[in-house]
Amino acid sequence: MTAEQIALVTGANKGIGFEIARQLGEAGAVVFVGARNEARGKKAADALADRGVAAVALRLDVTDAESVAAAAARIERAHGRLDILVNNAGVAGGFTGPPSAATAADMREVYETNVFGVVTVTNAMLPLLRRSPAGRIVNQSSHVGSLTLNADPDSPMAHVSLIAYQSSKTALNALTLAYAKELRGTPVKVNAAHPGIVATDINGGRGQRTPAQGAVIAVRLALLDAAGPSGESLSEDGPVPW
Repeated sequence: MTAEQIALVTGANKGIGFEIARQLGEAGAVVFVGARNEARGKKAADALADRGVAAVALRLDVTDAESVAAAAARIERAHGRLDILVNNAGVAGGFTGPPSAATAADMREVYETNVFGVVTVTNAMLPLLRRSPAGRIVNQSSHVGSLTLNADPDSPMAHVSLIAYQSSKTALNALTLAYAKELRGTPVKVNAAHPGIVATDINGGRGQRTPAQGAVIAVRLALLDAAGPSGESLSEDGPVPW
């Protein structure tokens, strides 16, 4: 890896995203703090700067192609490349009923951020990542998106029924594999990170792990050396089945 990494973390103004930005910054990276709300992004970047992190607030709404393009242009002007992209921004959506009651609008509400937003951001940043000697893309997934775990009646996931959120993470896993296949043979590695059940706003603070703990696997994958994997689904404890 190069001496000074340039990183972008989406949804970095709070929760796991903020901790990923902090840990990458403490590892020596210059971190762009992506946030939909400019004021919140600046507040988060200032808080990171107070901790000695080289943090730059970046207005970035993953559902707005113009916002994403402007963010990519700003990174290009400032550094000419991007070494690390962490697609962390995600939403749970408002629908919690059975699959048979879901509407296309319920699904679209979640997919716009968790799936389509990842494609928009990744494609906009990929030219900059290709200029890096060791580009890294980390997609923030979840155990609830594992088809294997959901199909196992003895798995804790077998009793979770959040069709929009779960299927969006399954789709994200598929995106991870698709980009890893396209970028095979290049210096760019693409992996899915599974933070575990973390106490954040997305679950009303009911997780068993802290955001700092949840950030560890994403940071590890963001800082992989040349021997590290690509196209893998990993938690701190090891592989998570697709």
